[in-house]
Amino acid sequence: MRLSTKSRFAVTAMIDMGLRQHQGPVSLAAISQRQHISISYLEQIFSKMRQHGLVESTRGPGGGYSLNRDANLISVADIIYAVNSPDEKEALPADAEQNGYVSAEELWSSLNQKMDEHMQSISLHSLIAAQLSRVGQVPAHGSTKRGVFAQKPQTAITTKAPNSVFALGHALVNSH
Repeated sequence: MRLSTKSRFAVTAMIDMGLRQHQGPVSLAAISQRQHISISYLEQIFSKMRQHGLVESTRGPGGGYSLNRDANLISVADIIYAVNSPDEKEALPADAEQNGYVSAEELWSSLNQKMDEHMQSISLHSLIAAQLSRVGQVPAHGSTKRGVFAQKPQTAITTKAPNSVFALGHALVNSH
């Protein structure tokens, strides 16, 4: 398991999306704005997570990404493995055993196994719950619709102007 900036951003984005999952699909633009991660980087991350079945996408106005399965069933390790390419085994140098490389490799392998077990034990749901306990309720946006078809609040316009030629004539006659 390799902990990288990409895996850190992926976990952060999944928590952000999980906090807002009850509001419908979450756009990458919204995650980008809240988390200060570039949209193109998020597109790469979410493409990999979609390929691994962690998220699903909805196209069109009001579209975005949502969890493909329950947050209890997604571990931090699942997210990290989805966005990182599989580690390739490093070729050992010819004098590796003589220089102590092999014994150090056993240490790293053991550490990697412990880290993997720990990351498997942390669910996305537990991270979302921890975030909610720190910040309280996540603010809901005004409308579930987004994009070009979003409804803007309208204020009622009232006027005392006549609404037809006849009403105008009647108003002019009564004013003299």
